[in-house]
Amino acid sequence: MSELALPKKVAILQSNYIPWKGFFDMVNMVDEFILYDDMQYTTRDWRNRNKIKTPTGTSWLVIPVRHDSRDQKINESVVSEAKWAIKHWRSIAQTYAKAPFFKQYKDELEAIYLNPGSDYLSLINHRFIQFVCKELGINTKISWSSDYTLVPGKTERLVQLVLDAGGTEYLSGPAAQDYIVPSVFADAGVKLEWMDYSGYPEYQQLGPAPFEHGVTALDLLFNTGSEAPRFMKSFASSDNPA
Repeated sequence: MSELALPKKVAILQSNYIPWKGFFDMVNMVDEFILYDDMQYTTRDWRNRNKIKTPTGTSWLVIPVRHDSRDQKINESVVSEAKWAIKHWRSIAQTYAKAPFFKQYKDELEAIYLNPGSDYLSLINHRFIQFVCKELGINTKISWSSDYTLVPGKTERLVQLVLDAGGTEYLSGPAAQDYIVPSVFADAGVKLEWMDYSGYPEYQQLGPAPFEHGVTALDLLFNTGSEAPRFMKSFASSDNPA
Protein backbone atom coordinates (compact mmCIF):
# COMPACT_ATOMS: atom_id res chain seq x y z
CA MET A 1 0.00 0.00 0.00
CA SER A 2 1.45 3.37 -1.01
CA GLU A 3 1.84 6.05 1.63
CA LEU A 4 -0.41 9.09 1.45
CA ALA A 5 1.35 12.21 0.18
CA LEU A 6 1.94 14.87 2.79
CA PRO A 7 -0.01 18.09 2.25
CA LYS A 8 1.96 20.76 0.42
CA LYS A 9 0.67 24.30 -0.09
CA VAL A 10 1.80 26.32 -3.10
CA ALA A 11 1.31 29.96 -4.12
CA ILE A 12 2.04 31.46 -7.54
CA LEU A 13 2.56 35.18 -8.15
CA GLN A 14 4.53 37.41 -10.47
CA SER A 15 7.60 38.95 -8.88
CA ASN A 16 7.18 42.48 -7.51
CA TYR A 17 9.75 45.14 -6.73
CA ILE A 18 10.33 45.50 -2.94
CA PRO A 19 6.79 44.11 -2.34
CA TRP A 20 4.36 45.06 0.41
CA LYS A 21 3.85 42.96 3.57
CA GLY A 22 0.90 41.03 2.10
CA PHE A 23 3.18 39.52 -0.55
CA PHE A 24 5.49 38.20 2.16
CA ASP A 25 2.58 36.86 4.19
CA MET A 26 1.66 34.73 1.18
CA VAL A 27 5.26 33.53 0.88
CA ASN A 28 5.28 32.60 4.57
CA MET A 29 1.93 30.77 4.40
CA VAL A 30 3.03 28.20 1.82
CA ASP A 31 5.62 25.46 1.40
CA GLU A 32 6.69 26.62 -2.05
CA PHE A 33 6.26 30.02 -3.66
CA ILE A 34 6.53 30.09 -7.45
CA LEU A 35 7.50 33.33 -9.17
CA TYR A 36 5.27 33.45 -12.24
CA ASP A 37 7.61 35.48 -14.43
CA ASP A 38 6.89 33.65 -17.67
CA MET A 39 3.88 35.92 -17.93
CA GLN A 40 3.48 39.07 -20.03
CA TYR A 41 5.15 42.17 -18.63
CA THR A 42 2.55 44.85 -17.87
CA THR A 43 3.33 48.55 -17.52
CA ARG A 44 2.19 50.70 -14.61
CA ASP A 45 2.04 47.61 -12.41
CA TRP A 46 3.84 46.25 -9.33
CA ARG A 47 6.46 44.36 -11.34
CA ASN A 48 8.83 47.33 -11.49
CA ARG A 49 7.55 49.78 -8.90
CA ASN A 50 6.37 50.22 -5.34
CA LYS A 51 5.61 52.97 -2.85
CA ILE A 52 7.40 54.41 0.15
CA LYS A 53 5.90 56.66 2.86
CA THR A 54 7.53 60.10 2.78
CA PRO A 55 7.02 63.21 4.95
CA THR A 56 4.53 64.46 2.35
CA GLY A 57 2.70 61.17 1.74
CA THR A 58 3.37 58.17 -0.49
CA SER A 59 5.84 58.32 -3.36
CA TRP A 60 6.56 55.85 -6.16
CA LEU A 61 9.94 54.24 -6.76
CA VAL A 62 9.95 53.03 -10.37
CA ILE A 63 12.58 50.89 -12.06
CA PRO A 64 12.82 52.08 -15.68
CA VAL A 65 12.29 49.06 -17.94
CA ARG A 66 12.75 48.74 -21.69
CA HIS A 67 9.46 47.67 -23.25
CA ASP A 68 10.29 46.21 -26.66
CA SER A 69 7.12 44.35 -27.53
CA ARG A 70 3.57 43.72 -26.38
CA ASP A 71 4.37 40.04 -25.79
CA GLN A 72 7.47 40.73 -23.69
CA LYS A 73 7.63 38.49 -20.63
CA ILE A 74 8.57 39.65 -17.15
CA ASN A 75 11.69 37.49 -17.17
CA GLU A 76 12.72 39.03 -20.50
CA SER A 77 12.39 42.60 -19.23
CA VAL A 78 15.62 44.58 -18.86
CA VAL A 79 16.38 47.79 -17.00
CA SER A 80 16.77 50.78 -19.33
CA GLU A 81 18.69 53.19 -17.07
CA ALA A 82 21.87 52.30 -15.21
CA LYS A 83 21.53 54.84 -12.39
CA TRP A 84 18.06 53.79 -11.19
CA ALA A 85 19.40 51.91 -8.14
CA ILE A 86 21.49 54.81 -6.86
CA LYS A 87 18.49 57.15 -7.20
CA HIS A 88 16.21 54.73 -5.36
CA TRP A 89 18.70 54.23 -2.54
CA ARG A 90 19.08 57.98 -2.07
CA SER A 91 15.30 58.36 -1.85
CA ILE A 92 15.00 55.51 0.67
CA ALA A 93 17.92 56.75 2.79
CA GLN A 94 16.56 60.31 2.87
CA THR A 95 13.03 59.19 3.68
CA TYR A 96 13.84 56.64 6.39
CA ALA A 97 17.03 58.04 7.95
CA LYS A 98 15.13 58.83 11.16
CA ALA A 99 13.18 55.56 11.27
CA PRO A 100 13.99 53.66 14.50
CA PHE A 101 15.54 50.61 12.80
CA PHE A 102 16.86 52.01 9.53
CA LYS A 103 20.50 51.62 10.62
CA GLN A 104 19.88 47.93 11.36
CA TYR A 105 19.29 47.22 7.65
CA LYS A 106 21.18 50.10 6.03
CA ASP A 107 24.52 48.50 5.18
CA GLU A 108 23.24 45.30 3.60
CA LEU A 109 20.43 47.00 1.71
CA GLU A 110 22.73 49.73 0.44
CA ALA A 111 25.12 47.07 -0.84
CA ILE A 112 22.31 45.48 -2.84
CA TYR A 113 21.31 48.81 -4.35
CA LEU A 114 24.90 49.67 -5.25
CA ASN A 115 25.25 46.25 -6.92
CA PRO A 116 21.84 44.82 -7.95
CA GLY A 117 23.64 41.96 -9.68
CA SER A 118 21.65 41.99 -12.91
CA ASP A 119 19.90 44.14 -15.48
CA TYR A 120 16.98 41.69 -15.65
CA LEU A 121 13.94 42.83 -13.66
CA SER A 122 13.05 39.31 -12.45
CA LEU A 123 16.49 38.75 -10.95
CA ILE A 124 16.52 42.20 -9.34
CA ASN A 125 13.11 41.55 -7.78
CA HIS A 126 14.22 38.12 -6.61
CA ARG A 127 17.22 39.56 -4.80
CA PHE A 128 15.14 42.07 -2.85
CA ILE A 129 12.51 39.41 -2.07
CA GLN A 130 15.24 37.17 -0.66
CA PHE A 131 16.56 40.02 1.48
CA VAL A 132 13.17 40.76 3.05
CA CYS A 133 12.42 37.06 3.57
CA LYS A 134 15.71 36.68 5.42
CA GLU A 135 15.01 39.64 7.67
CA LEU A 136 11.51 38.37 8.47
CA GLY A 137 12.73 34.82 9.09
CA ILE A 138 10.81 33.32 6.16
CA ASN A 139 12.37 30.08 4.88
CA THR A 140 9.86 29.10 2.20
CA LYS A 141 11.27 27.56 -0.99
CA ILE A 142 11.10 30.11 -3.81
CA SER A 143 11.18 28.75 -7.36
CA TRP A 144 10.41 29.96 -10.89
CA SER A 145 7.53 28.99 -13.17
CA SER A 146 10.19 28.30 -15.82
CA ASP A 147 11.35 25.38 -13.65
CA TYR A 148 8.10 23.58 -14.46
CA THR A 149 5.77 22.68 -17.34
CA LEU A 150 3.55 25.42 -18.73
CA VAL A 151 0.31 24.26 -20.35
CA PRO A 152 -2.46 26.23 -22.12
CA GLY A 153 -5.32 27.77 -20.13
CA LYS A 154 -5.10 30.25 -17.26
CA THR A 155 -6.51 27.96 -14.57
CA GLU A 156 -5.12 24.78 -16.11
CA ARG A 157 -1.63 26.25 -16.11
CA LEU A 158 -1.83 27.12 -12.41
CA VAL A 159 -3.09 23.65 -11.55
CA GLN A 160 -0.28 22.01 -13.53
CA LEU A 161 2.33 24.16 -11.79
CA VAL A 162 0.97 23.11 -8.40
CA LEU A 163 0.98 19.45 -9.41
CA ASP A 164 4.49 19.65 -10.88
CA ALA A 165 5.67 21.15 -7.58
CA GLY A 166 4.11 18.23 -5.71
CA GLY A 167 1.42 20.46 -4.26
CA THR A 168 -1.92 19.42 -2.85
CA GLU A 169 -3.21 22.90 -1.92
CA TYR A 170 -3.13 26.26 -3.71
CA LEU A 171 -3.25 29.67 -2.03
CA SER A 172 -4.40 32.32 -4.49
CA GLY A 173 -4.46 36.08 -4.34
CA PRO A 174 -8.01 37.51 -4.19
CA ALA A 175 -7.77 39.28 -7.58
CA ALA A 176 -7.56 35.92 -9.34
CA GLN A 177 -11.21 35.24 -8.46
CA ASP A 178 -12.00 37.14 -11.67
CA TYR A 179 -10.62 34.35 -13.85
CA ILE A 180 -9.88 31.19 -11.86
CA VAL A 181 -12.27 28.28 -12.47
CA PRO A 182 -12.47 26.46 -9.09
CA SER A 183 -13.79 23.23 -10.64
CA VAL A 184 -10.48 22.73 -12.49
CA PHE A 185 -8.68 22.63 -9.14
CA ALA A 186 -11.33 20.32 -7.67
CA ASP A 187 -11.10 17.91 -10.61
CA ALA A 188 -7.33 17.73 -10.13
CA GLY A 189 -7.68 17.04 -6.40
CA VAL A 190 -6.06 20.36 -5.42
CA LYS A 191 -7.60 22.32 -2.56
CA LEU A 192 -8.14 25.99 -3.47
CA GLU A 193 -7.83 28.72 -0.82
CA TRP A 194 -8.01 32.51 -1.08
CA MET A 195 -5.68 34.98 0.57
CA ASP A 196 -7.33 37.57 2.81
CA TYR A 197 -5.48 40.88 3.02
CA SER A 198 -7.90 42.56 5.41
CA GLY A 199 -7.37 43.37 9.08
CA TYR A 200 -3.70 44.31 9.21
CA PRO A 201 -2.75 46.12 12.43
CA GLU A 202 -1.10 49.53 12.24
CA TYR A 203 2.35 50.35 13.58
CA GLN A 204 4.13 53.62 14.33
CA GLN A 205 4.75 54.85 10.79
CA LEU A 206 6.73 57.92 9.75
CA GLY A 207 4.99 60.58 7.72
CA PRO A 208 1.54 62.16 7.87
CA ALA A 209 -1.78 60.43 8.47
CA PRO A 210 -3.50 58.36 7.29
CA PHE A 211 -1.64 55.12 7.87
CA GLU A 212 -0.59 53.49 4.59
CA HIS A 213 -0.71 49.69 4.43
CA GLY A 214 0.10 49.38 0.73
CA VAL A 215 3.73 50.48 0.83
CA THR A 216 6.89 48.39 0.52
CA ALA A 217 7.63 45.97 3.35
CA LEU A 218 10.86 47.94 3.87
CA ASP A 219 8.66 50.50 5.63
CA LEU A 220 7.60 47.82 8.12
CA LEU A 221 11.19 46.73 8.73
CA PHE A 222 12.55 50.25 9.17
CA ASN A 223 9.81 51.20 11.62
CA THR A 224 9.46 48.00 13.67
CA GLY A 225 12.70 46.02 13.28
CA SER A 226 12.57 42.52 14.74
CA GLU A 227 8.98 43.17 15.85
CA ALA A 228 7.82 43.21 12.21
CA PRO A 229 6.18 39.73 12.34
CA ARG A 230 3.78 41.03 15.03
CA PHE A 231 2.23 43.27 12.39
CA MET A 232 1.76 40.52 9.82
CA LYS A 233 -0.87 37.79 9.54
CA SER A 234 1.13 34.63 8.87
CA PHE A 235 3.17 34.50 12.08
CA ALA A 236 0.71 32.70 14.34
CA SER A 237 2.96 32.77 17.39
CA SER A 238 4.05 36.40 16.98
CA ASP A 239 1.62 37.91 19.53
CA ASN A 240 -0.06 39.92 16.77
CA PRO A 241 -1.47 43.12 18.32
CA ALA A 242 -4.64 43.04 16.21
